[in-house]
Amino acid sequence: MKLPRIALIIPALLLVFACAGKTPVKTSPEEFNPEVAFEKANKLIDDKDYAEARALLLEIKNRDLTKKYAPLAQLRIADAYVKEDETELAVAEYRRFIELYPDHRHAPYAQYQIAMVYFNQIESPERGYGGAAKALAEFEKLKRDYPRNPYKDVVELRIEKCRNTMADYEFLVGEFYLKRGSYNAAIGRFETLLKKFPDYKKEENVLLNLGIAYKNSGDTEKAELYLNRLIEKYPNSRLAGDAKKELSSLKKAATK
Repeated sequence: MKLPRIALIIPALLLVFACAGKTPVKTSPEEFNPEVAFEKANKLIDDKDYAEARALLLEIKNRDLTKKYAPLAQLRIADAYVKEDETELAVAEYRRFIELYPDHRHAPYAQYQIAMVYFNQIESPERGYGGAAKALAEFEKLKRDYPRNPYKDVVELRIEKCRNTMADYEFLVGEFYLKRGSYNAAIGRFETLLKKFPDYKKEENVLLNLGIAYKNSGDTEKAELYLNRLIEKYPNSRLAGDAKKELSSLKKAATK
């Protein structure tokens, strides 16, 4: 027995309408994997594609639900700026890391990197004073805020270089004033140098220059004080002989 055509069509239509009433199932996008993304960002940094690396690192910061890779991403953003020689941007990002994660295990590294940005600006006493002063302040902050930092030995060497660079600059300026005959200005520089850097490697030169500056300014008492200190502290120095000559000339002037 054949069914009417309408009997065959109706079930088919019902099936179509039933399917049409259902909401289509959406396929969920691929789940974000911060670990994979972090590895990719590091590869981009190695390839010197810094802008693309930072864009991916910023995405990690925003999308890392585990909060494990977000701090590392912030740190690598700063590292990327260092490699690109964008030093001020690097310092800003390292400071942001410390503000956001002050107790993170890599916080000492961030503070050390800030100090090193300025330390690497030291070229010579004439041009490096500003970098040395900033680096010294940041190294001291590292020691104060993170006393157990893993950079203790090298930090002390860096601090010594900063202090020597700053002291050398003060000495050069003092010598400049002395040669120009600006004795009071020279005295100010040399006196400051001795107070701020009592362990200065060229202390005997400073003492001799102070003696000469005071002598030429008419203060014989102070001149004798520094010249005698040089002779007593560095009796075997070549400059001790120069100090004795200066004292001798002072005595001759006094007897006239």
